[in-house]
Amino acid sequence: MLEAKQESETKTIFMRGKVETVVWSERMLAALVSGVKGGRWFSLWDKVWRSGTLDRAWELVSKNKGAGGVDGVTIERFKGMKDKCLTELQDALKAGSYVPGAVRRVYIPKGDGTQRPLGIPCVKDRIVQAAVKMTLEPIFEKDFLTMSYGFRPGIGAKDALREVDGLLKEGSVWVVDADVQKYFDSIPKGRLMDKVRARIADGKVLDLVQAFLDQAIMEECKTWTPAKGTPAGAVLSPLLANIYLHDLDVLMTSKGYRMVRYADDFVTLCDTEAEANKALAVVKQWMTENGLALHPDKTHIGNCTIEGEGFEFLGYRFECGKRTVRKASMKKLRDTIRRRTKRTVGQSMGSVIKSLNPTLIGWFGYFKHAHKWTFKLVDGFVRRRLRAILRKQDKRPGIGRCLKDHMQWPNSYFATLGLFTMKEAHAELASRSR
Repeated sequence: MLEAKQESETKTIFMRGKVETVVWSERMLAALVSGVKGGRWFSLWDKVWRSGTLDRAWELVSKNKGAGGVDGVTIERFKGMKDKCLTELQDALKAGSYVPGAVRRVYIPKGDGTQRPLGIPCVKDRIVQAAVKMTLEPIFEKDFLTMSYGFRPGIGAKDALREVDGLLKEGSVWVVDADVQKYFDSIPKGRLMDKVRARIADGKVLDLVQAFLDQAIMEECKTWTPAKGTPAGAVLSPLLANIYLHDLDVLMTSKGYRMVRYADDFVTLCDTEAEANKALAVVKQWMTENGLALHPDKTHIGNCTIEGEGFEFLGYRFECGKRTVRKASMKKLRDTIRRRTKRTVGQSMGSVIKSLNPTLIGWFGYFKHAHKWTFKLVDGFVRRRLRAILRKQDKRPGIGRCLKDHMQWPNSYFATLGLFTMKEAHAELASRSR
């Protein structure tokens, strides 16, 4: 009976896509389900450098695309010499001569006007990190709790939002909205490695993880090695970030708090203000004891049924019983539409619409549970931009808002050309759910 249960659990892990079968055999998965002696895993090093693992790691890295690192080697350039590079990488790993290069630091704009630092490792380092991640992830995945949704196989942001929505409907409307200040740059390396060592005993794998944590950062002409943190943008960083916060998940769950976490972004939903205050105190104490801090301006407690006390989570704003799109997410969409609908675009309207539709469809797919008026506003904005292009092609100034433009190019004109319309998509979705 026990063997049948273990076999069922093994198959479930395979089905959920939580393992890469080129690394994890059924025998290893059986050991994962039944447990290993002392709870720590040995003999993982050969799983990292074997050719099947590196080939699969390259597939994942190339699929994610991304820019080149400090060595200037792009995905396309690496692709042209893939076999040679992967063989050299395997030989260096086996011989113990592999050393990660520096991480190129860039900055990406945030919705609040600030910039977020992003680390871009070299392609070869991304491949090795992907190989390490495939090897280690199932071991930690077995321990992770269901209230953690960020950067985990088989689950994601939509699942986290569904959980939050369900708790709000149950009446847990007092919300602790927490933001860890500069989380990826602040994780103490020593404590993080202690948490990794608690489950991993293979010295060579541990040395490789440490080497990635100790990678130099290169920004313009400056190079330095940070005392803390793991670069946001590195392949291995999300797993390491989840490992470090796992103990917080365990603590909050053991105390009965309903926390929903997506990487370093999390909310705790409570029934009363008193409970919310206690939950925040527990989180603050854990952060202090573990070398982290909550952002003083972005962490607050509120009753989200009251106007002005709502909270933002994963692109949405929850307030007064409604889910709306947060301002920063709406601005990002509008900026994207503006870039793709410049009046000097020089393409046919059909071509412009064809290039725009994937963005609109993808955005709607994520934000389809927002308040219905959102979609009418987006549709109107898109059509105004398209009418402005048509006016320009007619050698007339203006932004496409006048009645004559609406009569010359009605909504049906754009529909005939195949423009995706969010209002209609939302109405169809609502009719199917009745």
